[in-house]
Amino acid sequence: MIEYEENIEVQGARVHNLKNIDVTIPREKLVVITGLSGSGKSSLAFDTIYAEGQRRYIETFSAYARQFLGGLERPDVDKIDGLSPVIAIEQKTTSKSPRSTVGTITEIYDFLRLLFARAGLAYSYKTGEKMVSYSDEQIKQLIIADYDGKKINILAPVIRSRKGHYRELFQQIGKQGYVKVRVDGEIVDIIKGMKVDRYKTHDIEIVIDRLKVHDTEDINKRLSESINTAMYSGDDVLMVLEDGGSEARYFSRDLMCPTTGISYPVPEPNTFSFNSPKGMCPDCSGLGHIYEVNENKIFPDRKKSIKSGGIAPLGDYKKSWAFRQIETIAKRYGFKMTDPIEKISEEAMNVLLQGGHESFEVDSKSLGVKRSYKIDYEGIAHFIKNQFEEAGSASLKRWAKSYMDKVACPTCEGSRLRKESLNFKIDDKNIAELAHLDISELADFFEGLNQRLDGNQQIIAEEIIKEIKTRIRFLLDVGLDYLSLDRSSKSLSGGEAQRIRLATQIGSQLVGVLYILDEPSIGLHQRDNNRLISSLEALRDIGNSVIVVEHDRDMIERADHVIDIGPKAGRHGGEIISEGAPEALKNFSTLTADYITGDQEIPVPEKRRKGNGKKIKLSGCTGNNLKDITVEFLLGQMIGVTGVSGSGKSTLINETLYPIMNAHYFNGVKKPMPYKKIKGLEHIDKVIDINQSPIGRTPRSNPATYTGVFGEIRALFAKTPEAAIRGYKPGRFSFNVKGGRCETCRGGGVRVIEMNFLPDVYVECETCNGKRFNRETLEIRYKGKSIADVLEMTINEAVNFFEPIPKIYRKLKTIQDVGLGYISLGQQSTTLSGGEAQRVKLATELSKLNTGNTFYILDEPTTGLHFEDIRVLMEVLNRLVDKGNTVLIIEHNMDVIKMMDYIIDIGYEGGRGGGMVVAKGTPEKVAKDKKSYTAQYLRKELSSVGKASDQLAEAGDQ
Repeated sequence: MIEYEENIEVQGARVHNLKNIDVTIPREKLVVITGLSGSGKSSLAFDTIYAEGQRRYIETFSAYARQFLGGLERPDVDKIDGLSPVIAIEQKTTSKSPRSTVGTITEIYDFLRLLFARAGLAYSYKTGEKMVSYSDEQIKQLIIADYDGKKINILAPVIRSRKGHYRELFQQIGKQGYVKVRVDGEIVDIIKGMKVDRYKTHDIEIVIDRLKVHDTEDINKRLSESINTAMYSGDDVLMVLEDGGSEARYFSRDLMCPTTGISYPVPEPNTFSFNSPKGMCPDCSGLGHIYEVNENKIFPDRKKSIKSGGIAPLGDYKKSWAFRQIETIAKRYGFKMTDPIEKISEEAMNVLLQGGHESFEVDSKSLGVKRSYKIDYEGIAHFIKNQFEEAGSASLKRWAKSYMDKVACPTCEGSRLRKESLNFKIDDKNIAELAHLDISELADFFEGLNQRLDGNQQIIAEEIIKEIKTRIRFLLDVGLDYLSLDRSSKSLSGGEAQRIRLATQIGSQLVGVLYILDEPSIGLHQRDNNRLISSLEALRDIGNSVIVVEHDRDMIERADHVIDIGPKAGRHGGEIISEGAPEALKNFSTLTADYITGDQEIPVPEKRRKGNGKKIKLSGCTGNNLKDITVEFLLGQMIGVTGVSGSGKSTLINETLYPIMNAHYFNGVKKPMPYKKIKGLEHIDKVIDINQSPIGRTPRSNPATYTGVFGEIRALFAKTPEAAIRGYKPGRFSFNVKGGRCETCRGGGVRVIEMNFLPDVYVECETCNGKRFNRETLEIRYKGKSIADVLEMTINEAVNFFEPIPKIYRKLKTIQDVGLGYISLGQQSTTLSGGEAQRVKLATELSKLNTGNTFYILDEPTTGLHFEDIRVLMEVLNRLVDKGNTVLIIEHNMDVIKMMDYIIDIGYEGGRGGGMVVAKGTPEKVAKDKKSYTAQYLRKELSSVGKASDQLAEAGDQ
């Protein structure tokens, strides 16, 4: 057995803002790394420890293999000892393939496929009867028992309900020595069979043998040979027809319906895979949805005429082949190009959409003769569909997709599987029905399932069921009981995806591994936090080391060892300011310690806002798990939408409310989830959604380019006297455009030196010394600073520098206000932490001029934020509401929830057990609710702030 050192020793870490730090991390412990957002937590955990572990693993590969993987640069650290194999469970590593689901990621679906292939019972999709299959010996014994003393025909079916003349088939049958066939229920000579009508549907069977059945040795032998021959010709199916009878009886080696004779191939795991041709629905290729052309998107305004642009894909009238064809259709169906589309006949509209091919004549009034015309028109809908399916260009596909809707596949009804696969059942449920159950419901289904199966099924299924139940238990332990196995991985939040990977890792039962996790508590309600922490402790207890980058109070308090990085963020961080057991935190005077011990706290506001008296009322919401709920959003307040994970918060806000508002104010095209009506949209003038999708993460993206302030700065430099004399335009000051940038490094500031089998080396560009611009551009100065000097400024420095320029100052001040004053204007987006990136996005939206009548939607803005960062963020959001705007926040963090003016709590549970409004009102009113899970934790939070909550009790009762 390998003997590891007791600790992981990191010496001289200098990655990003780390200040040449040394740190000792105990092995086989739960270690939390905490600190302000941007202080250097991820730099230590991921960019130093994980990066070195990954590099060492790849170094073990041959030089040949490494050339395909690409090299990994060694992190800027002197030495790391005691490092074991490293697995990083991050938030952004889940597959975004439409074929990836919760079931495939966790491998539970793989075990389900095995279970159905080995123990599933097949039923006919035509009659619902249980399918049967026989061996050749069983078939022989059944024939002898059921037809003893009777004359029978043994038939091999070769054609089933298909049109054609089949001359070649009949000739081939004749050459094999057969003289009789059964065509459409009648036994005839092959010569007569050749005269069948090619345009009618036929059933054709070869008459393999005609005999009288007796239980004798000769008949037994003859039957065996005939059965074998019939199975060969009939593709493992044969029919027995009694002389004078009309109904034949089917027998098959495969699974077969005893009444209709339809057969299924012997099931295998791939029979139930929507990623295999053997199991996938043939119409949607296993995706569960198809794209259909939406007529209303082609004719968005039916009051318009064709000439004035009524057909959206074609635009305004111009001389083109398409419009000439439409003019011909207009002549044929008697409408004008200037007529409103709503006046055009249904028949003509059908030709416009689906196409038509015909010739016709029209009297020419001026010439007094008939003129001939020809319609040869593909149809707009057909053209769009063909472009979507066959176009080689991605932009053409996107264009076609904009006129289509994504709808559930009508063949498989969204189940992704072919009909044969859906007719295998275990305990009366098919595999798609099981995949659609919540994990908690699936756990209930498998509880005692083995006892409900018959004897043979029990023996086969026992071990498979045990594996499935174990994996389901891991998902329940990390608080994902509301998900279903058929849930697409694309729809998962970062926290959900990370917890699924955590559950999968716990299931793998590896020992001696170093796991590094990035804020696994994101998106998790306080109720489920204990289960998550217990899962991490279980991972530790079987012999692994667990490092968690986290701000959650409960996680910090239950850790074995806490490392606090700071004291501030960015250039002012990167130092170890405290480390040791959680109880030792009180010995240090740090921001983290002050918040954990209660010396510092985010205060409850002295009064709750009453709002402006106006509201938006959304009625009849039934998307996903919502139970036909009606919700009122009181304007001019800070609104919190709370509830356990999976209760329906995102469905209500991100999938229903926001798409409705976006379509109303900005003509957004995303279709909202089902609802009945909405009132009050006239009370606000725009909606801004600040979600969790990341900002551009290329080395050329930075806070200045993302927020748009760099454009203003470049324009300012172009207006300087020297730039005007030289004729420089704003583009001259872009490092992405030829002319002003350094062409040696193409504006990157560094050059990449390829080392063949070794990792690429990045060196500072020797021409521009990392400044990105050429000498002529750098000669232009504003207040003594070049454009490169400006990019190196911190936001705090830039705010002072650009104070006289309102356009630039306003944007920079907003970035400073969300707590990012320490980052530099030109800092690469790839070096920003998750919390920093999201706040840059928030600052971008907040820097836009607000009218005091805007509806802001934020989805968990506390992602990646320390207690102090949350305090700063809430100050900014409160200022927005004080100006008359409405801010709606979907959140689990109690420090944020207690500051709301109005709370809408969704629950009670996640998944099917959620989708209802549990409680609503001020935090004080919601805290009194006996059934709400949020209320339980809110009560503790409000009571901990002493007199403040007592003063607000009366307000809560009103």
